[in-house]
Amino acid sequence: MRIVHGELSGRRPLLPKSLDARPTTDTARGALFNILLNRYDFESIRVLDLFSGSGCISYEFASLGCKDITAVERDRIHCEYIRKNIQLLGIPAMRLVQTDVFQFLKKQQPRYNIIFADPPYNHPGLPELPQLIAKSCLCKEEGVFILEHGASNNFANDPGWLEERAYGMVHFSFFRY
Repeated sequence: MRIVHGELSGRRPLLPKSLDARPTTDTARGALFNILLNRYDFESIRVLDLFSGSGCISYEFASLGCKDITAVERDRIHCEYIRKNIQLLGIPAMRLVQTDVFQFLKKQQPRYNIIFADPPYNHPGLPELPQLIAKSCLCKEEGVFILEHGASNNFANDPGWLEERAYGMVHFSFFRY
């Protein structure tokens, strides 16, 4: 895994030897950020990265100049590596919250321009995430929620759904509330 865009482009963050996560592929991440670069001024947005895993999505946002990133990850080992990478890559704009995403969503939080979630594709709570994000009011006006999922999920009938993009096995559904 390498950082695809921005000032940290080409850098390879540290990963645990037995990573219990499925990082978004470089190709899919590159395509996603090409879309987002045409829609947002990264230096002026607030980003929330749910199910952060390896932290690769947060590192991309930081590499492109985002100054306010919150990454939420439950796994202790993943969090240790994310903390190491925050220091190694020099990302003071990134804040790591070690907790369960569903517990995090129940608490009052600031509002974000972009919310990204990449839960395990077989996570039982994955189908409910768009509704939970909508109810949480975490998205700013004109903000977007992006859910990474597998081909077996279809969110086209969910409120706020805008579009789906597929890059091999990786699918991104975009929502606006």
